[in-house]
Amino acid sequence: MEPRLVGPGPYRATRLWNEIIELFRAGMPLRKHRCRFKSYDRCFKASEAVDCLHELLGSNQNFGPEVTRNQTVKLLKKFLKNHVIEDIKGRWGKEDFQDDGHLYRFPPSSPLKPYPKKPSCGKEVIKFPDWNESKPGTSQEHIPVKSVTMNSEMWYKRHSIAIGEVPACKLVFRRELTQTNIEEIWKSMTLSRLQKVLGLDSLDEVLDTKVVNSKHIVQNAYNVNKQGIVILEDKSKELPHWILSAMKCLANWPSCSDLKQPTYSGFERDVFKTIVDYFGQMKEPLLTFHFFDVFVSVLGLLQKHSKAVEALQISCLLLPPENRKRLQLLVRMMARISFNKDLPPLSETVRTRTLMVQAFSRCILCSKDEIDLDELLAAKLVSFLMDNYQEILSVPSTLKSSIEEHIVHLQRVQIKYAGADTDATIHPLSFCHQISTDEFEYQRTTGSQEPLAALLEEIAMNNEISVKDKKKQLKQFQKSYPEVYRVRFPTPETEAVLFPEKTKQKPPILMWALKKPFQPFHRTRSFRM
Repeated sequence: MEPRLVGPGPYRATRLWNEIIELFRAGMPLRKHRCRFKSYDRCFKASEAVDCLHELLGSNQNFGPEVTRNQTVKLLKKFLKNHVIEDIKGRWGKEDFQDDGHLYRFPPSSPLKPYPKKPSCGKEVIKFPDWNESKPGTSQEHIPVKSVTMNSEMWYKRHSIAIGEVPACKLVFRRELTQTNIEEIWKSMTLSRLQKVLGLDSLDEVLDTKVVNSKHIVQNAYNVNKQGIVILEDKSKELPHWILSAMKCLANWPSCSDLKQPTYSGFERDVFKTIVDYFGQMKEPLLTFHFFDVFVSVLGLLQKHSKAVEALQISCLLLPPENRKRLQLLVRMMARISFNKDLPPLSETVRTRTLMVQAFSRCILCSKDEIDLDELLAAKLVSFLMDNYQEILSVPSTLKSSIEEHIVHLQRVQIKYAGADTDATIHPLSFCHQISTDEFEYQRTTGSQEPLAALLEEIAMNNEISVKDKKKQLKQFQKSYPEVYRVRFPTPETEAVLFPEKTKQKPPILMWALKKPFQPFHRTRSFRM
């Protein structure tokens, strides 16, 4: 069984769990082992299971080579707890799996996890103001409205066929958008873009849109400093000063601006432990429980780098401002520590980058309900965040520009035609249905040929233009609409009626020409010099 990329969508964590189980059962070698003078068929050692599963996860594009052996052992503990594996005596249900020589086997049937039935969130209807309502005290009655009829001369100059009359129109003054209107537009267009990037038919299965706060989106987009860090309106939600000082110390090591230079060995490890303890005691991860499924779905796009970055940009824009700011500061510190060669190692056994992922992944992303793969999924996301934090944690410029342009458009004065409920600049949604051939022919004839026939009649009866221009216009009309022309002028005689022939007078015969009859040519004698 070949591993496959599990794309974004609902229940992605469950789908990954089921796939890993199937791959592990198909790829784990089984053979006979002896234990305490007894032989057991089709089983494996714990260390062999760790080797096999670790290699499987590292080569799987859903997880990648950054999965550690320790994470693999934790996953096998969950396998034992959920009866994916059992010991040779049939015991399971506890997480007492160790990377040693104990023997385990697969049960006769390893049930896959069923997909949970989530209650339907219901689509939230975003109500926009009625743009057609005029401002209070403003009347449209005094605006002169004049019907314009396009004659044949105007048609000829524009080289196009005018159909009927240009309807009456009037200017529509829009109401000024309130802050609430703008926030609702930001929410609607942001969620619409996220759905498109994820390639989903609906966000209902991965996000309850009712929990998305439109004020948070606008604040995250505009209340930022020069570095793009969110500026909080409520200063009580800021990080404590001592934590900020500790984070700056490690991020800018050895140039510590807020703290004095350390005077003892291991100072940097104590500072790091202080930061880990502070973020570890949070009751909810920075990406919040509500958005867990959204970020897990984004992990399915990591093979498409640009799409993954955009999806994470938009998803992080939905966070509460205080969470977004803490995420920005924390991930920036993690990235700087990972690439800082001047900083002494913070662990004797684990690389600095791996240590960053292990220490902070759970405080960044985890599920409210225990999910067996949340640690691996969080590690994958945090690694991607560290590598691309400058792009991901910035405001998506394309989205911001499109929303601002849309808001400006809604505030413009629009032209509204009589009998039309939509703006001239906005194309309304239209739907079509199949009709018969006869009905189509009837609509085509009555809908287009009658106005054209009226225009042709106007050209034919127009005596204000010269005969030359009239012939030229009729010829052009005949070339463009031969059927309409043939109905009006079925024979050349009907066309000739428009141009009566003038009687031509014969020139008088010259009398001198009659007096001299035709003389034949005679050769004359030439003179020689």
